[in-house]
Amino acid sequence: MKAIVKSLAGEGAMLQDVPTLTTAPFGHVLIKVQSVAICGTDFHVYSWDAWAAGRVKPPVIMGHEFSGTVVEVGEGVTSLKVGDFVSGESHKICGHCLQCRTGQGHVCRNTQIFGVDTDGCFREFFAVPEASVIKNDPRIPPHIACLQDPLGNAVHAAMQGELAGRSVAVLGCGPIGLFGVAVCRALGAGVVFASDTSRYRLELAEKVGADHLFQIPGDDIEAAVLDTTDGQGVDVVLEMSGAPPAIQQAMRLARPGGRVSLMGIPSRPVELRISEDIIFKGLTLHGVVGRRLYDTWITMQSLLANNRINIEPILTHHLPFADFEHGMDLMRSGQCGKVVLDMGTVGHSNPPGHSNPPGHS
Repeated sequence: MKAIVKSLAGEGAMLQDVPTLTTAPFGHVLIKVQSVAICGTDFHVYSWDAWAAGRVKPPVIMGHEFSGTVVEVGEGVTSLKVGDFVSGESHKICGHCLQCRTGQGHVCRNTQIFGVDTDGCFREFFAVPEASVIKNDPRIPPHIACLQDPLGNAVHAAMQGELAGRSVAVLGCGPIGLFGVAVCRALGAGVVFASDTSRYRLELAEKVGADHLFQIPGDDIEAAVLDTTDGQGVDVVLEMSGAPPAIQQAMRLARPGGRVSLMGIPSRPVELRISEDIIFKGLTLHGVVGRRLYDTWITMQSLLANNRINIEPILTHHLPFADFEHGMDLMRSGQCGKVVLDMGTVGHSNPPGHSNPPGHS
């Protein structure tokens, strides 16, 4: 079968033939992959930046955002069956640490990330632990179902507290920030401010519900927020960029008694005015990682299946699987939202001994 493999240390990846999976191991399901999406993490691995060089050990099959159909169920699996349309959680958790046993599996101390620490989903067939898979509502199309992992990041960040009627600032309109704007609009936020360095991505933010756009540097979002909120600041800040100036600004934008969700990952230490901007303002800060398992998934599936959220404008490019390098070039340029790769008729249509389940192609 075909797979996108990070075969060597250094920039790039290759579309390679790898052994076809024919069985589902104990506790796993074998999935015929239909659509996959390129994550920022995949781009880090492809580009081989300092983080990737310190974490990834080639060769590894890349990718962790997917949708597909179960074609075989391994022994011990009870919640899934052949023909189920599924997506999956990128974090493979241990299930036995303190965090996993107390409902905090999203911060499992033994987490492995598919496509980073272990082989991922950029291949025709993918064997996944039952615990890492969730059955999709059939009303969600495959090209949207494969976006739930990053959408879940935004749902998790936004839903750390009340949103209905609240003023929100989303700092950073990469794909997860764009999802954050869409989630805030879907859940009834009041005014939504959005900032980014890219005019292209700000225009996408407007399409999914941002009311006020600010291109950084240049536009004065702080003055505009104070003017719009009678000098108070916003109720909620979602910091999705990881840029140190934006993290500092998030504390200033939040009103006294407001909350800040921090999801962007800074590349260096960030200096904060703890007393003036956090303690004396009585801010609530949330560090956000991954998705709550599986509360976040259930919430976003309901939003998607019932057409309560519009994320179609964020999917800007839909490419054949073999054109993954073009997708990486788009990521490098910044002139894209999410890039989805369609498996189409790549390589084998089925593993040996299997046929398409009824109703699926």
